[in-house]
Amino acid sequence: MQDDPTGRTLTIHESRAVPWLSVALGFGPMLPFVAGAAASWTLGGEPGEAAVTLTLLWACAILLFFSGVRRGVSFRTEGGATVMQITTMLALFVLGFGALLAVALSRTGLAAGLLIAGYGAVALLDPVAARRGEAPLFFARLRPVQMPLAIASLAAILVLVARA
Repeated sequence: MQDDPTGRTLTIHESRAVPWLSVALGFGPMLPFVAGAAASWTLGGEPGEAAVTLTLLWACAILLFFSGVRRGVSFRTEGGATVMQITTMLALFVLGFGALLAVALSRTGLAAGLLIAGYGAVALLDPVAARRGEAPLFFARLRPVQMPLAIASLAAILVLVARA
């Protein structure tokens, strides 16, 4: 690192390999999606409805977190934040907050749909951002494997809610 009166110059080496901590912190938060979807289908009644609500709230929290991750990474992007980074951050935030409002208004199907769109966007856009230097390189390998767990779980909840 070089620091001078006009600013700071950072030189980094970034591996394409997914760090072990990112594997744990990447897949650990996906487990409540799978467990919540399974509980939603198997419990039925009020416990099943509670599982749906808790899973959707968890999904909202994680999607809003991803929005913040996107913004945080943009602070270290060479040349400053890009339009795509800011647009993606805002889109993820709007989808996550919209889904949160939908849960609060008992519109679980709408919430699940918004969340599926958000996690689909992460799965598609993070690898592109990684190749463009707008996200860590390992996102290109992690997100396409990580996000389908959330998407499949949310789709299972959407199907369950649509059947009710």
